[in-house]
Amino acid sequence: MSTIQSLNALRDRLSPSDRMPLVFLGHGSPMNAIEDTSYSRAWTELGRNLPRPKAILVVSAHWMTKGTTLVDVSAMPRTIHDFYGFPQELFDQQYKAKGEPALAREVVSLLSSHHAEEDDTWGLDHGAWTVLKFLYPNADVPMFQVSIDMTQDLSYQLEIGKTLSELRDRGVLILGSGNVVHNLRALQWGGKPQDFALEFDALFKDRLNDRDLVALTDRAALGNLLRMAHPTVDHYLPALTIAGASDARDQLTWMTDSIDLGSVSMRSFVFHA
Repeated sequence: MSTIQSLNALRDRLSPSDRMPLVFLGHGSPMNAIEDTSYSRAWTELGRNLPRPKAILVVSAHWMTKGTTLVDVSAMPRTIHDFYGFPQELFDQQYKAKGEPALAREVVSLLSSHHAEEDDTWGLDHGAWTVLKFLYPNADVPMFQVSIDMTQDLSYQLEIGKTLSELRDRGVLILGSGNVVHNLRALQWGGKPQDFALEFDALFKDRLNDRDLVALTDRAALGNLLRMAHPTVDHYLPALTIAGASDARDQLTWMTDSIDLGSVSMRSFVFHA
């Protein structure tokens, strides 16, 4: 199914509901924020079809912590330009959304068993704002980020997602931003998709379709294929958070499923009630 067909199908399914959908976006290069690409167009179309949330909770590959799960409680999250070597136009980008401190502090309590703590120094990193600017271009929805604890097993992010899932019934959109395959060491500018990238991307799709979440967190079984797809797993973990927040009542829609630069999967997906 093409991206356009997927988005049309999603629009038909996203009828008004008190239960918010879950979104995972493969964000890829920061340049998608300032270029007209198939990805930025798909994010814009998705934003037109999503219900309007009361707030957005973002789990981005680019906020990594060790031994704790931090929750941004700032009132005005700053736009973080956490990259280098890109055009000045990208550094000039600002996404001036308000935070949601009261809700963020509730999330700290909700995740108390996951060593959650308040933080007011982070903001919105490029895993967040480069896609949010297309979903909600007016920056008129309150939002905040939750970090990923890199010291934990893969299954930990499933648990985080499951714990956060109750927020869906309170009008909160949970957004994960990363990449299903992310190996920058194996980039090939203009190159065709590499075999390991295609294999892991297909495996992820099949297992998620089957709701076999255990298989997606089994490092031993995934073995070298996981190590090739993710030399570090930071970009994989947000996808697991979103998977963990879903349940059997949700329907799954896939979108933007291409491999970019040979070794970065741009696969995105939406769970909707």
